[in-house]
Amino acid sequence: MNRRRAVGALIGLSGGTFLYTTAEALPIGLLLPMAADLAVSPSQVGMLVTAYGAVVVVASIPLTALARRIPRRRLLSALLAGFVVSTATTVFASTFALLLVARMATAATHALFWAVVVPAAAELFRPGLRGRVVAIVFAGGSVALVLGVPAGTWLGERAGWRVSFLAVAGLGAIVLVAVASLLPSTPPNQGHAARGATPDVYRFWLLVAVAILTTAGAIAAYTYVALFVTEVSGFPDSSVGAILLARGVASVLGILAVGAVVDRSPWLALVATVALQTVALLGLYAIGHRPTAAVGLLALAGLAFAAFTAVLGGVVLQVAPGRSDLAAATVSAAVNVGITGGALVAGLALPSYGVHSTVLLGALLGVVALLIVAGGFNLRPTRRGQRLEVQEAYQTTGRQGARR
Repeated sequence: MNRRRAVGALIGLSGGTFLYTTAEALPIGLLLPMAADLAVSPSQVGMLVTAYGAVVVVASIPLTALARRIPRRRLLSALLAGFVVSTATTVFASTFALLLVARMATAATHALFWAVVVPAAAELFRPGLRGRVVAIVFAGGSVALVLGVPAGTWLGERAGWRVSFLAVAGLGAIVLVAVASLLPSTPPNQGHAARGATPDVYRFWLLVAVAILTTAGAIAAYTYVALFVTEVSGFPDSSVGAILLARGVASVLGILAVGAVVDRSPWLALVATVALQTVALLGLYAIGHRPTAAVGLLALAGLAFAAFTAVLGGVVLQVAPGRSDLAAATVSAAVNVGITGGALVAGLALPSYGVHSTVLLGALLGVVALLIVAGGFNLRPTRRGQRLEVQEAYQTTGRQGARR
């Protein structure tokens, strides 16, 4: 494939992750305008985000199994077309019920897109560049948090929330054209990224556990970050936006940095990013009352978690025990379980132990993840039959999803 065309297709796929992340998080920034316009409570608007994540968790594996025979270009183009239509429906929704249905439709395309985009992007370049390529794809999601969501919130506050979603739908149409015209029509069961480079059922499920714990730790600390920097670090409310921007910029830098090393030592990069996030959160718990230290540690935690998500994509392509898209769907679902679980446990801890406890909780979850990685490799099953039984169970899950 022409290298220039491959780069263009990669940019288009990264644009897709940018759009999906922006669309998922935009109701958070536009909570009050949407509630006022639809005559519902802010908590009901919050359900748009919760329901979105729930659909991603439930639908990722079954939809990936159902779409296992569809060529990449056709599938990704159809998903982006679905994204444009469902987002446009959001713009013109006159009732909250219709808006919720449109959001759930967007979430369904999101679930399958994130499963397929990783192997599709990796196929564009030689195997030695897998980690770097996946990091570029994931960078789109981080840029969305730095640029897409703030820009969409700013536009929605001035022109109305529907205009923000209309802009997202318009960008989606552009990305759709780019992907449909540049991405090769690769059969889903062919190419070096169709299956794991070194399949390993045990390490794969270990990776799933680490994904849940590390994500839960990051979200437990991040959910109430505005409260932390004002109550613990002593910043005024007006400084929260700038602090979150610094964290977002650090996240992008983290993905770019890990992209340069993940292909050489993917498992070392995984351990390093989990450890770095854990250290940053422990630091916040210990010295988060110092304003300068708090900003630096929050940025470090953002850098570590963004790098971790990029490493996940590369490691999945290495250890996937069967089809890489089904493995990516499983890890995507695990990340969304971590997001939901992290927000839940932090919310439960907050009333009794205060916001200071949320960063400690996040750090402790990171410690557990590190212990799993450290102990897991020393306790690998030695009997080949044990590994095959787990692999057969994994593949049976995929077949059952396909029948559904």
